[in-house]
Amino acid sequence: MHYLVFVTLLWAYSFNLIGAHLAGQVDSYFAVLTRVLLAGAVFLPLTRWRGVAPGFIAGVTLVGALQFGVTYLCLYVSFNVLTVAEVLLFTVLTPLHVTLIDDAINRRFNPWALVAAAVAVLGAGIIRYDGITEDFLGGFLLMQLANFTFAAGQVGYKHLAHRYPSDIPLYRRFGYFFLGALVIVLPAWLLFGNPERLPSTSMQWGVLVWMGILATALGQFCWNKGATLVDAGTLAVMNNMSVPVGLVLNLVIWGTETDLLLLTIGGLIILASLRINRLGLKQAR
Repeated sequence: MHYLVFVTLLWAYSFNLIGAHLAGQVDSYFAVLTRVLLAGAVFLPLTRWRGVAPGFIAGVTLVGALQFGVTYLCLYVSFNVLTVAEVLLFTVLTPLHVTLIDDAINRRFNPWALVAAAVAVLGAGIIRYDGITEDFLGGFLLMQLANFTFAAGQVGYKHLAHRYPSDIPLYRRFGYFFLGALVIVLPAWLLFGNPERLPSTSMQWGVLVWMGILATALGQFCWNKGATLVDAGTLAVMNNMSVPVGLVLNLVIWGTETDLLLLTIGGLIILASLRINRLGLKQAR
């Protein structure tokens, strides 16, 4: 759980950095590509290739392609058809994807995890709701693809780690993740990137380094490692904890106006969803 809490704080702060220094200023495809290259430079020198099950290598490569590559490309493209408020609102459905994918893999139906995820979605939705435009169906479907691939990557990594136990630590078996992401992100940059919108200030380059080394390399590894140590219901709920945390940081550090009443109500509902999930686990035992 402490891995997930740490990454929640890291990503919440990083999201605010993107909004303040990169969004609308630096080409999105270049930003994503830079994050993958820097993260790969951190983990690939540590990565073991011999003695690792080929199925695990292939699986983690696929997880990287889905959880980072497809997810972040869909997220950035969605800004072309949705408002920022709509993008934020539609991401709160990720917990439902987590629980449903986990149940499908295990060929079961866990109502408690689904209820906890739905309650977390409700809490995050209360915090993020800021009105929806009429023409949003295309953007909504695009965001659901991003939610699905992000959830599939988390759940997939969790099951891969359990299916292929090894004496080799997970951090020595994680570099394949960024190779998978690169397979998706590099062609996207070559096809759709705008070379005229590269970083132009030291602050922008500094934010990209932060995003690549901390938010992407450290963040993705710790999040996926944390996913292997908790049940699917808790993982689903934690996907939305970044909502109140991100808004609090945005309020405290950048002074952005936030509806404190909605923030408090939504945050309490998300915390309640964790309690619901724990009650379900006790009943199951």
